[in-house]
Amino acid sequence: DVQLQASGGGSVQAGGSLRLSCVVSGFTFDDYAIGWFRRAPGKEREGVSCINIGDGRPYYENPVKGRFTISSDNARNTVYLQMNNLKPEDTAVYYCAAGSKTKILSTLLTPDGYDFWGQGTQATVSS
Repeated sequence: DVQLQASGGGSVQAGGSLRLSCVVSGFTFDDYAIGWFRRAPGKEREGVSCINIGDGRPYYENPVKGRFTISSDNARNTVYLQMNNLKPEDTAVYYCAAGSKTKILSTLLTPDGYDFWGQGTQATVSS
């Protein structure tokens, strides 16, 4: 019954914004770290950001620092990724994933640290 549903993708001009949502079910939300990953056309999957990793701080990879913000609404079992000042290189399918806090605290955005994955949502940024 573990499921993650990503939504909120779309098409925007460079400099615009999107807010992605990930609704999780089937496990206790507070016990799991949630990560966002993306896969650009012709590229390998890469980590973006993660939250609930045990130290009270979110983590961001360098390409999105200062532009993206991860947050959560625990009562709704939902994690958000606010993406501002978007660039064409942000174009990708974005995936959310869940893993145990004890594992993710040390591995952060290593994909094999995450046990459950959503279906992904497409974000397209034009020049």
